[in-house]
Amino acid sequence: MLEASNNNELPAIPSKRYFTIGEVSDLCGVKPHVLRYWEQEFTQLKPVKRRGNRRYYQRHDVILIRQIRSLLYDQGFTIGGARNQLMGEPAKDDTNQSQQVIKQLRSELEEILQMLKK
Repeated sequence: MLEASNNNELPAIPSKRYFTIGEVSDLCGVKPHVLRYWEQEFTQLKPVKRRGNRRYYQRHDVILIRQIRSLLYDQGFTIGGARNQLMGEPAKDDTNQSQQVIKQLRSELEEILQMLKK
C-alpha cells in the first residue's frame, strides 16, 4: 500500500535488520509514545523485545507504521477505521457516504427529468 518511495516527506529507510524506537520515530515522523500506543491498538505491529524490554523494529514494521501514519494523519481515518482498513475490511463510513451520494444524485436526476418533461 505505502512504501518508502511513495512518501516523499519521510526519509528513506536504511538497509538495517533492526531499528530502535528512536530511529523508527525519526524515520516515521511519530513520537515514541505514539508508537508504543499503536502497538496496543494494531495487532499487526509486534516489534521484537530484547533485554530490558527494549523494542527492536524490523523493516516491515517501519513500513507498517508508515501505513498507519498515512491512514490516521493523511487520510483522516480513526484508529478503528485504520485497523479495519489494514485488515482489509471496508470502512463503514465509506459505505454510508457512498449511499448518500447515490441518493443525492438520484434526486437531482429526477428533478432534471421532471424539468425536461415540461
